[in-house]
Amino acid sequence: MDRYVTGAVIRRLRENKKMTQEELAEKVFVSSKAVSKWETGQGFPDVSLIEPLAKALDISVIELLSGEDIRNCNRSSNMTKGKFYVCPVCGNVINTTGEAVVSCCGITLPPLEPEAPDEEHRITVEIIEDEYYVTVCHPMTKEHYISFLAAVSDQGIQLTKLYPEGNAEARFRISCVRKMYAYCNRHGLFMLKM
Repeated sequence: MDRYVTGAVIRRLRENKKMTQEELAEKVFVSSKAVSKWETGQGFPDVSLIEPLAKALDISVIELLSGEDIRNCNRSSNMTKGKFYVCPVCGNVINTTGEAVVSCCGITLPPLEPEAPDEEHRITVEIIEDEYYVTVCHPMTKEHYISFLAAVSDQGIQLTKLYPEGNAEARFRISCVRKMYAYCNRHGLFMLKM
C-alpha cells in the first residue's frame, strides 16, 4: 500500500455525511479526541480501524485510501456509458456500467478514455450475413498488439479477447450496436461510433 488515509480526507468525508466527530467516533468505537487528532494530522487511525471507518463513512476501503468518493451516476445502467479498465500487470479486462473504483494486482486502475481511431488503429466493420466482422490492421507482436475488440449496445457488451501473434479480428451479433472498441496494449482505447 503506497497511500494511507489522511485527516483531511476523513474530515471532508465526515462533513459530507453531515456527521460530527462524536458521531463518527461512536461508529468506529474510539473517542472523539482520536477523531480530532486524525483530522488535525496529529495521528492516524490504526490499520484495524480502516474497514470500520470506511463503513461509517459509507465508502469502500479503496475509496477511503485514495481520498476519492466515487459514485456511479449511470443509474439506468446504460451500457454505452460504461467504462473499460485494463490491468497492466495481468491484462485483465474489466467493464463497468459507470464510474467505479477498480483494483487488480494491487493497482487501482484508471478508467480508459477512448480516442477516435487513427491510421494505425483504424477499426473496419463489414456486415457478413447476420454479423459484424471487425478488423484492425495492426501489428500483433508479443510486444505490441490489439488486446481486445468489443461491440457495445444499450443492452450489453460483446467482447473478444485477442492474443499476440493472432489476428486482430472478431465477429459480433448485429443487435443495436452503438460503439466498437479496440484496445492497443501500447496506445490505449479507440472507439468507433456506429
